[in-house]
Amino acid sequence: MDNMKNFEDNERLNNPKKQNIIKEKLAERGVNLMDIAALTYDLQKPYVPTITIDICLEHVNNVLLKREIQHAILVGIELDVLAEKELLSEPLLSLVKGDHSLFGVDETIAFSIVNVYGSIGLTNFGYVDKLKPGVIGELDGAGKREGRCNTFLDDIVGAIASAAASSIAHRYTV
Repeated sequence: MDNMKNFEDNERLNNPKKQNIIKEKLAERGVNLMDIAALTYDLQKPYVPTITIDICLEHVNNVLLKREIQHAILVGIELDVLAEKELLSEPLLSLVKGDHSLFGVDETIAFSIVNVYGSIGLTNFGYVDKLKPGVIGELDGAGKREGRCNTFLDDIVGAIASAAASSIAHRYTV
């Protein structure tokens, strides 16, 4: 009976079935997990010289396993899709499609991802949100094209990479 309880508790916190849905939704939006792992690698290489891209990808996958993070990703992606289809009411539609810097809800969803991993995740997110390296910058630019909205997606990707970097920092640094 105790083994069953442990399994149920693990399923409550980590959801492998939903993780696959998250991976599919990210892929549908043009996000490759290896690109997120590359961001994670760049964030942690100065602090963990022995880090590999495979370790980073493992931590990205672990981040995507967490239910709270899965929910934030689903909400953010869905809001981008609804904005592309113009299914949000005004003034929300204009705010989301315009990716206004003072909107801030996209960052708030990203914070819900990085906060699972503590202050290192938060500071990493601020860094990548400002610089927009790699795939984050690509998504941000693509989201400004007609018919496309990545207002939440670029921040979600930055948050996933930052959370994975924080996970690595907690595990590998002294």
